[in-house]
Amino acid sequence: MALALFDLDNTLLADDSDYLWGDFLVKKGLVDKTQYDEANQQFYDEYKQGTLDILAFLNFSLKPLTLYPRQKLDELHREFMQQYIQPIMTEKGQKKIQQHRNNGDFTVIITATNSFVTAPIAKAFQVDDLIATEPEIVNNEYTGNVAGTPCFQQGKITRLQQWLKNTTHNLENSTFYSDSHNDLSLLEQVTHPVAVDPDEQLETIARQRNWKICSFR
Repeated sequence: MALALFDLDNTLLADDSDYLWGDFLVKKGLVDKTQYDEANQQFYDEYKQGTLDILAFLNFSLKPLTLYPRQKLDELHREFMQQYIQPIMTEKGQKKIQQHRNNGDFTVIITATNSFVTAPIAKAFQVDDLIATEPEIVNNEYTGNVAGTPCFQQGKITRLQQWLKNTTHNLENSTFYSDSHNDLSLLEQVTHPVAVDPDEQLETIARQRNWKICSFR
């Protein structure tokens, strides 16, 4: 049973769920529009440039989870899924997941975006498991802090290695699909790296190394 790993944002999804969750909160009037819009865009630009301070971003992005009880947050997420996520779930991405499942592979979404945002999305994609940045929960409420290592850049390898230790899986004949140069270190770890609708930096590297390039759009 080989591992088929999938990045989420701008890979399986035709946009960024973390950024869109912020946009959703702004449009719902749940956070201050001027401050949040500006910071959300700045962090997203830094992510694309490869200069994102992940801890600073998580301090920003997890704070809204502390403002509302879990039940309210779950209600908001159901609305978010319907309005923002379902329209951008790529059909080709869903078919590729199913193709791997049909081949007997074990499918995993591995993403820097926190598990509050991504767990329902992973369920909708019907993958076998999710590895995501984990928000800290105390007394069934979010604290705004991170639990463990953020699943970003080198942290994706750390989190994957921790996951592998607790399963019977390994990276033999593994595949990883990603759009982002931020995932280069993990793409280098797998047997079959695949650049999906890659950003400019990743496309250049993929062509230099003769990696497969494809589109889910």
